Amino acid sequence: MTKTLVFTQYGGPENQELNDRELPEPGPKQIAIEVKAAGVNPADAKIRAGLMGDHWSLPAPMGREASGIVTALGSEVEDFAVGDAVTGLVAKGNGAFAEATLLRASQTVAKPEELTFVDAAALPVAGGTAYDVTHQIELEPGQTMLILGAGGGVGLIAAQIGRVHEFSVIGVASAAKRPLIESTGATFVESGSGAAERVRTIAPEGVDLVIDLVGGQALREIAEAASAPGRIVSTADPDTAAELGGAGVQRTKEGLAKIVEVAEYGLIDAMVAGTYPLAEVEQAIAIVEDGHAGGKIVVVP
Repeated sequence: MTKTLVFTQYGGPENQELNDRELPEPGPKQIAIEVKAAGVNPADAKIRAGLMGDHWSLPAPMGREASGIVTALGSEVEDFAVGDAVTGLVAKGNGAFAEATLLRASQTVAKPEELTFVDAAALPVAGGTAYDVTHQIELEPGQTMLILGAGGGVGLIAAQIGRVHEFSVIGVASAAKRPLIESTGATFVESGSGAAERVRTIAPEGVDLVIDLVGGQALREIAEAASAPGRIVSTADPDTAAELGGAGVQRTKEGLAKIVEVAEYGLIDAMVAGTYPLAEVEQAIAIVEDGHAGGKIVVVP
């Protein structure tokens, strides 16, 4: 048996339960792991609340990313062996907030010795997304990249990627996130009314890439700061981005491997703000759901 956090119906945190479940057996292209750490993401609470559809079979395990030790391999898995340290995305119908779970082999990579299990667990969702969104439109050193919603997990890693590539990075977020954003080397701009004008004082000719992690009206307003309409890539609102001449992010299989390699060499920091034991996983989710994390939160069984 394995303790696993599930939600029993769509709605608030009162629908979450830490239950005992049968140990999962890996199917084709799946990897079974003993979970060493699991990253918490805003999507975890959004899925539970029904904001990302209602197609999960209830009770539904929670958590999307985990690191751990391989305990068994499904068929068609060739690149891993029992005993390997890995990190990746959970297989459909499984959850990361557990003592044991299943990962998708296609979205799992070896954990370098240089990375802790905690840091490795913080990378598959935010890190992979950050890599893809910062590379969809290639910039040259010295060009300007703006991140709308820079204070979250994706934004903080995207800002560090921009620093590695020697881009001029502008991070747009609430005033409370200023120290965190500036710690990445980005220039902070407060979000809200007039944000585009504030950006223009820094980049009067417009920015070369707008990375949108917020969507909606905030994206419409900040789009005015782009040097050209096609210079918008969104993870949060691809429809509005397309309407403005941009596009949604195109996810790749290479993104996770690339960002783990970058982290292995110490070029980026997973920016883990805190860890919680599995028994306190609901508190960890609440902190992320409330937007008060100040970095990545990781659950350690």
